[in-house]
Amino acid sequence: MRLPLRAPFGSRAYAVPSFAPGASAASPASPFVVFDRTAKRLQRDRAAADPERSRLTDYVKDEVAANMVDRLLDIKRRFPTVCDVGSGPGFISKHLDPEITQNLIMTDSSRAMLYRDADVETEVPIERIVCDEEALPFAEDSHDAIMSCLSLHWVNDLPGTLIQIKRALRPDGVFIGSMFGGDTLYELRTALQLAEVEREGGISPRVSPMTNSQSVTSLLNRAGFNLSTVDVDEIQITYPSMFELIEDLKWMGEGNAVVNRRQKLNPDTLLAAASIYRELHGHEDGTVPATFQIMHMIGWKPHESQQKPAKRGSGKLNLKDVLGSGPSLTEN
Repeated sequence: MRLPLRAPFGSRAYAVPSFAPGASAASPASPFVVFDRTAKRLQRDRAAADPERSRLTDYVKDEVAANMVDRLLDIKRRFPTVCDVGSGPGFISKHLDPEITQNLIMTDSSRAMLYRDADVETEVPIERIVCDEEALPFAEDSHDAIMSCLSLHWVNDLPGTLIQIKRALRPDGVFIGSMFGGDTLYELRTALQLAEVEREGGISPRVSPMTNSQSVTSLLNRAGFNLSTVDVDEIQITYPSMFELIEDLKWMGEGNAVVNRRQKLNPDTLLAAASIYRELHGHEDGTVPATFQIMHMIGWKPHESQQKPAKRGSGKLNLKDVLGSGPSLTEN
């Protein structure tokens, strides 16, 4: 059962960017700066430094990537050039084959993570590019499809990144993405905050803020995508305790990267959080669940061939004639 308690750091709000499409990452004084992008890159570098340990925590992104490729297959079209933004070591690449695309471009801000599995053979040729998701180096109308598997939740300027993605797509090109949603790790968030209030008299953002499906739908539309849709799924993983969850998050490269975050948690507070986590959310066998909320999104770059709503007043039939007039409210 879910508790109604929600953390004040559990959601993000976005403003419309005032810079031109394709602009680079926000400056330190920008209102978009929520995350320390350098710290996030270093976290991912450290995780990739031990490939065998890091691969053990690929389970969430592997499952989401497989789901995303299934969505691409549902389109029933070949995409000669596909780009994977924030690719990591290649979660998408594991599931692509030559029937879908003939060329995959993978980008990531962490060189170590991008090349972690470079020696693993794939069915589709891969080009790797080290770049920030907030400053994509692609020419306009250069890609048939762009995908992004669980990386955009670390972007400060999500509206600007979506604009850049739409610009890089060819007309009628598709963007298929996924992000962690606001209910991700709500169990961990509530446990940490209650423990900090109890032991330290206040709280700090220990789990990074995330957005919701309504905001993502609005951002896709404002970026200029057509036929955009967003749906939400959940993956729940069981861990022996809160400590194994935190350890796996570290090796995923998903540690906290909020600007002005506190670097360390008091050991007494951490132990209290583990106890609260188990008491509020734990299973009878002593294990604990962790919820990963996944927001899947799709949007198309506009093209004249796409379906459009009919013009107002262009209908040929009167709805009253089709349904019948029905009884009048004044009839006895």
